[in-house]
Amino acid sequence: MIRPVAFYAPIKPPGHATPSGDRRMARALIAALEAVGRPVELASRLRSYDRTGDPVRQRRIEALGGRLADHLLRRYRNRPPDRRPQAWLTYHAYHKSPDWLGPSVADGLGIPYLLAEASFAPKRAAGPFARAHAATERAIRRADLVLALTARDTECLTALIAPPAELRRLPPFLDPAPFRAARAARARHRAELSARLGLDPAAPWLLVVAMMRADVKRDSYLQLAAALGRLRARTWQLLVVGDGPARPEIEGALSRLGRIVFAGALPEAEPPAYYAAADLYVWPAVREAYGLALLEAGAAGLPVVAGREGGVAEVVIDGVTGLLVPAGDPAGFAAAVDHLLAEPQRRLAMGEVGARFVAEERSLETASAILDAALAAAPAIRAARR
Repeated sequence: MIRPVAFYAPIKPPGHATPSGDRRMARALIAALEAVGRPVELASRLRSYDRTGDPVRQRRIEALGGRLADHLLRRYRNRPPDRRPQAWLTYHAYHKSPDWLGPSVADGLGIPYLLAEASFAPKRAAGPFARAHAATERAIRRADLVLALTARDTECLTALIAPPAELRRLPPFLDPAPFRAARAARARHRAELSARLGLDPAAPWLLVVAMMRADVKRDSYLQLAAALGRLRARTWQLLVVGDGPARPEIEGALSRLGRIVFAGALPEAEPPAYYAAADLYVWPAVREAYGLALLEAGAAGLPVVAGREGGVAEVVIDGVTGLLVPAGDPAGFAAAVDHLLAEPQRRLAMGEVGARFVAEERSLETASAILDAALAAAPAIRAARR
């Protein structure tokens, strides 16, 4: 019997009801591990996420985390050794969602402790997130192996990871199969969506797929409205997939432009058809970590115009699979969209390269190999540290 990997996502468990990029990536990590024969066990559903920086909430979650860690240790120790976790993997620990469980459970079981998409922001050492920031720093220093998804995270993590602990790259990834299948049926999807949503199949479709939260998502939508407002003379339609508490404000800003269709939130199986049917994906990506939806667009053969923020360049190759625009530049964003609307052949070429890039370099198969190698190396790294 193969021992499981204990998996924990403090920001949002993979079974959470609200869709998001974090939930999709957590599920992708589990799928990638299971694809190479490493069974995954969800260790806990505890959410340590604190959006506002509430010290009282952080202390309460820390105490709860300590109790849950003790409970997990007792539960695992009651199992036969061959059924205990082989390693612990925490996904997306940072100052808003620290890992209060993994380090102590891994130490108690004598197993490797790994982090994927940990991030470290020194500016949070003081202020309302100080307690959670300190916990994240301890977890990163404690980790035997850290998998960084972007170059930006790599730069911040390097100083905290002392050999023989290791820092490795795991670029953002997804399973391209549903998007490849949707792309093969593009004509059918476009005809069906045109009839259902009232879109003109002869005019270019711009697409955005994003939650409508009252945070940086809203800011991206408002920047998009400002950019597209400069393109009234150009023919286009905007298809918006997403929902959330900021929808009234976002709808108000975009509806003034006309030519907008709001599809709302969709079941998880439906977005690939929307990506495949569209002509151009547009997203300012305000303070985006990397933007999993941008990678989904590429997988479906859809070129992208996005803001050059965070790790967006990890999923969109500027000038090759799309165009990246300086952050906070609606005029530049509008110019990039206008340029690709005027060049349908270039859009098609970018889409072809984007689909190939995802299939070859950002696929589930590629990520599985990286994760498998990391878990294979982790026991020796842990032994060397002790």
